[in-house]
Amino acid sequence: RAPPMPPTLASRRPHSTAMYSTLKVTTPSPGVAHVQLARPGKRNAIDRNMWRELGEAFKSLADDAECRAIMLSGEGKAFCAGIDLASLTPEASHEPARRGFALRRQILDMQDTFTAMERCPQPTLALVHGPCIGAGLDMILAADVRWCSDDATFCVKEVDLGLAADVGTLQRLPSAVGSSSLARELCFSARVMTAIEAEACGLVSRRHPHLAAMAEDGLRFCSALAIRSPMAMAGTKRALVYARDHSIADALDQIATWNAFALQGADMEESMTAHMQGRSPMQLAFDFRWGPEIQ
Repeated sequence: RAPPMPPTLASRRPHSTAMYSTLKVTTPSPGVAHVQLARPGKRNAIDRNMWRELGEAFKSLADDAECRAIMLSGEGKAFCAGIDLASLTPEASHEPARRGFALRRQILDMQDTFTAMERCPQPTLALVHGPCIGAGLDMILAADVRWCSDDATFCVKEVDLGLAADVGTLQRLPSAVGSSSLARELCFSARVMTAIEAEACGLVSRRHPHLAAMAEDGLRFCSALAIRSPMAMAGTKRALVYARDHSIADALDQIATWNAFALQGADMEESMTAHMQGRSPMQLAFDFRWGPEIQ
């Protein structure tokens, strides 16, 4: 039997900029935001409100001066059961062209919700327990790091519902598992992947006995990321995402351009000084502010 959630996560204070009906956004540790899917009665199936709020939450956190790392998890017995189909019908129209135009716009908006996670400068850790189905898999594939508990299962369910996955899995899964053949097998067959197989193929990088242990480890991991240079973190994340979608030559040019201005900041000098003085990263005096707040 799994122990209860640790106090550090069970008694969190609310995040100052986030009050949502389908999410819980909290700050369990300085610099760490925890985004939790909060429709446990529906196994965290994504309805129209959750689509909107997920996008809003990650866009808000991207500009939050206090946020330096993000954890993503689900409340209840499942991480996410996929799309709540009943709530996602397109606007009614008797004219096929206009109905198709409205549906395409809706799909693009849904894609942008998960891409917002990939675009935000902070590293994101997805913690998966129980079923992770359809859109749930689309969601975690936009995260930087993925862990799961022993009871986690993964399924690209869309073909069983008569459609092709259209919000990220077909585009991100092949590189995530490192095998086009395995990705196609999962997408064509809609078979269930176990936690053991997910770890073996690289879909997740760590497996934990249960959610509570994973949450504790995840908080330690994100807290360690939060004390490091935000410019180094943002630059590393941007380069990794860019390299996935471009040639090596283009990716090398991209990181050269990034570092041409990033290396002129205070972060590298402070890091090197700390290294020479034998100080740990926790003692670094980095300015963690983002964007317009920096004077």
